[in-house]
Amino acid sequence: MSRLLTLTGAVAHDPAIDAWFSAPADALRGFAQAWFEQMRNCGADVRELLHDGCPVACVEDAPFGYVNAFSAHVNVGFHYGAALDDPARLLQGAGKRMRHVKLRWGEDVDAAALRALIRAAYHDIRERLGSSA
Repeated sequence: MSRLLTLTGAVAHDPAIDAWFSAPADALRGFAQAWFEQMRNCGADVRELLHDGCPVACVEDAPFGYVNAFSAHVNVGFHYGAALDDPARLLQGAGKRMRHVKLRWGEDVDAAALRALIRAAYHDIRERLGSSA
């Protein structure tokens, strides 16, 4: 197994993330919040922190997902997304490990497929950590 990316400072519920989502000048952050809630609700062992200015979901100190809001879209990203099964072909990116799903206002998204990717990313990081599923 290759070394996992780890981040320090993850907690059960980070108030800084709630503040990030409630930024009054950024409606797209609210759009991203529902997807981060999906990550938060994957299991009791999910931890979170702000990293590089965006909300990140972890198990222990190992990140599995994040959301970020840009001027015209939201990314729902996965730190080991290249390893995820993506039958709906939602994932974008060409990096060695990371992938993301780009969401735009008014464009349909396969919500069930995105929820499945979030769950798969959570189970993948638990497996990488050697945690029981």
